[in-house]
Amino acid sequence: MDLRLPGLRGLLRGPRRLLAAGAAVVVLAGAGTWTATALDDPPAVHRADRMLGTGGGVRLDTSYFTPAGPGRHPAVLLAHGFGGSKDDVRRQAEDLARDGYAVLTWSARGFGRSTGRIGLNDPQGEVADVSRLIDWLARQPQVRLDRPGDPRVGVAGASYGGAIALLAAGHDRRVDAIAPQITYWNLADALFPNGVFKKLWTSVFVNSGGGCARFEPALCRMYQRVAESGRPDAEARRILQQRSPSAVADRIRVPTLLVQGQSDSLFPLGQADAAARAIKAGGAPVAVDWIAGGHDGGDLESDRIQARVTTWFDRYLKGDTGADTGPAFRVTRTSGVDSTDGAAVLRGASARTYPGLAAGPRPIALSGPPQRFENPAGADPPAVSALPGLGGSGGSLAQLSALGVGTALDFPGQYGRFDSAPLGSDLRITGSPTVTVHVRSTTDDAVLFAKLYDVAPGGARPVLPAQLVTPVRVTGAKAGKDVTLTLPAIDHEVQKGHRLRLVLASTDLGYASPAAPATYTVTLKGHLTVPTAPSVTTASAPLPAWVWWLPAAGAVLALALVTTARRRTGTPAPDPALADVPLQITGLTKRYARSADRYAVRDVSFRVEQGQVLGLLGPNGAGKTTTLRMLMGLIRPDGGEIRVFGHAIRPGAPVLSRVGAFVEGAGFLPHLSGRDNLRLYWRAPGRPAEDAHLEEALRIAGLGEALERPVRTYSQGMRQRLAIAQAMLGLPDLLILDEPTNGLAPPQIREMREVMIRYAAGGRTVIVSSHLLAEVEQTCTHLVVMDRGRLVQAGPVGEIVGSGDTLLVGTAAPVEQPVLEKVAALPQVASAVRAEDGLLVRLEPGHTADGLVVELVRLDVPVASLGPHRRLEDAFLTLIGGSA
Repeated sequence: MDLRLPGLRGLLRGPRRLLAAGAAVVVLAGAGTWTATALDDPPAVHRADRMLGTGGGVRLDTSYFTPAGPGRHPAVLLAHGFGGSKDDVRRQAEDLARDGYAVLTWSARGFGRSTGRIGLNDPQGEVADVSRLIDWLARQPQVRLDRPGDPRVGVAGASYGGAIALLAAGHDRRVDAIAPQITYWNLADALFPNGVFKKLWTSVFVNSGGGCARFEPALCRMYQRVAESGRPDAEARRILQQRSPSAVADRIRVPTLLVQGQSDSLFPLGQADAAARAIKAGGAPVAVDWIAGGHDGGDLESDRIQARVTTWFDRYLKGDTGADTGPAFRVTRTSGVDSTDGAAVLRGASARTYPGLAAGPRPIALSGPPQRFENPAGADPPAVSALPGLGGSGGSLAQLSALGVGTALDFPGQYGRFDSAPLGSDLRITGSPTVTVHVRSTTDDAVLFAKLYDVAPGGARPVLPAQLVTPVRVTGAKAGKDVTLTLPAIDHEVQKGHRLRLVLASTDLGYASPAAPATYTVTLKGHLTVPTAPSVTTASAPLPAWVWWLPAAGAVLALALVTTARRRTGTPAPDPALADVPLQITGLTKRYARSADRYAVRDVSFRVEQGQVLGLLGPNGAGKTTTLRMLMGLIRPDGGEIRVFGHAIRPGAPVLSRVGAFVEGAGFLPHLSGRDNLRLYWRAPGRPAEDAHLEEALRIAGLGEALERPVRTYSQGMRQRLAIAQAMLGLPDLLILDEPTNGLAPPQIREMREVMIRYAAGGRTVIVSSHLLAEVEQTCTHLVVMDRGRLVQAGPVGEIVGSGDTLLVGTAAPVEQPVLEKVAALPQVASAVRAEDGLLVRLEPGHTADGLVVELVRLDVPVASLGPHRRLEDAFLTLIGGSA
């Protein structure tokens, strides 16, 4: 892999005075690398982990982050999302601590290492836990107090964690400011909108919590009852409303930054609107920010939102009146794609006051006769709008709709439609459109799904903005009934010449519909009203950043290239003994910039053989990516040596042509097909087409017919696999993949695993850096575990996983309870429990399996097999001391 442009290879062989002339060209290709590899020395942050009891036998796993400097600081409670743990917010906690906050993170009941059952933010459970955490903060010497027992404290979190921020403010008056993100105001309305069961999202919710048995019994019974009937009852709504911020609306009186996702069929924008109106009515400052992503995927704008949360707390916790907390309302808008990498171009629009969901109403005439359509038996096949769990960061179906790609599906005979005339000018819809229809059904109970399409001229597939629908249950429909529909809140531009289409469908994949067949008849009862929010204006596009940094970067890079050329003359000679060894690293060391004693990587040594799939593991900050960048010649080590097939690695080393790499994404031209992108990439430096082995790389990557489609239509998973195929062009002997499964759904992760295994099966070598331990365990043959820049352990996966103290004793027959008790009472046994195929026995420290076998035979246990029983996750946490 030669990272230099073809013309520059000649310059580098010529007089050095030509290097400076090429610097401006090189900076366009390499400035990102140089800036990405500059290693700053961040301020120190202290971290302390402890288990805190909250009463009732529940213990919470917490981490406490404090700035290195002396004094008292405002505190922030940072909550995680549903199905996660405190580790998910570690990076944000460290950043806030560096900004001068004492930060406490914790795993909520039933998650991570915390005990207890999931209560969905029960006021008597999870909300009471937050008050006890505030009590604990009030006793810490690093925390600023407003009065004894009352710390200056804010609460932030996303989704499940966002709801606890709102609830904490309503239940504990000591909370001073909150920043909830992509969360709910009324959980009953979110999961049972207009009396319709949101079955697909609810099942995802339950399963991500570990199954129904992990919840409080009342919640488990409620879910099973509603899932079986397909219809929420009054008791189910009461239970969820009790656990919702809306239950304490009149008691939330603190400055609130509400961040809500446009790509979110779980907690749509209407949830944040209800919260904003209620909190503002109580007199508290409120700002609303609609981001591009959400639970359905898309760009969560994490860096921007984290910066805004920090300034929000600077203003309302530190009391910094000069902190810019941003506009009262901001919305992110998608304005095409970047031609260099195919990513959506995002721009902000804002208003000095929050406009709500009905500002600037504009009537749009719809036309069409009464529509008659069927609800099929069993509500099958269902129409498709949003697909929970698909999309991932940057690649959601909702984002495709913002780019003008239609992905929704309605079945003929199962919907009615009403169209507008072509629009005479562009129309920006910001808020919730409304329309009144008359509904009649052959059954008394009807369920309809209302959606508003953007229909381009020329027969292109209609676009459903943000993939959102409004479900509504109509009771008394047999006699006929007028129904006013409030369509989903969106921010979407309809171009001149396009039409609006109101569709009323009888089914939707994400929701429960009546199983009994029925015929619905729907008639229009007036105009469609769309909100335009005229006070919201889009910011001007800024000048590209390169306008400012290009001259200086070109000069710096020219100097660096001269220095590189001067050093290259000292490259060590190849080692013939390592000619068949894909990689050997010896004593590799890299210090942080401007630091003599702080290391990103320190004295790392390991060797990789042909045919291996090596997993590079470690927590954030372990040095994995720095090691890979040095391996690819992007940055120089401060000490040690890297040899690939016996050749020492230096920037531009010829042996890098035998290395393929995928690190931090790849750029594609969105208007070209996947195949044309790969051909263009290979031929750009002048390489012969026959050397690409294109068809072989494509067969291994398994891209199928999607290769012939424009890349702009690809899902995140397809783009990821196309990037892997690009790295495999030329069938390099050593393939390096940094987090190849980021943003992929489980089926896509499985496919990526098979790609890596197939590639290595041909005698080549794969190095993969990943944080998905279960995938690494199934994919990799060998592991290198790093922590804080050092090598912790290296070797075969089976050897590392199998070195634990828990043994699986396979038995030829079930072990009776009296015998099990005798095994558990043995002096060398810490615990013994039944397993599916025998017993799980955990040994006391210092004891071995040999002595155990003798005792088991003495107790007449029918031993059939004996072996270690430990997952990679257990081994990994043991090796790094639980610091991941």
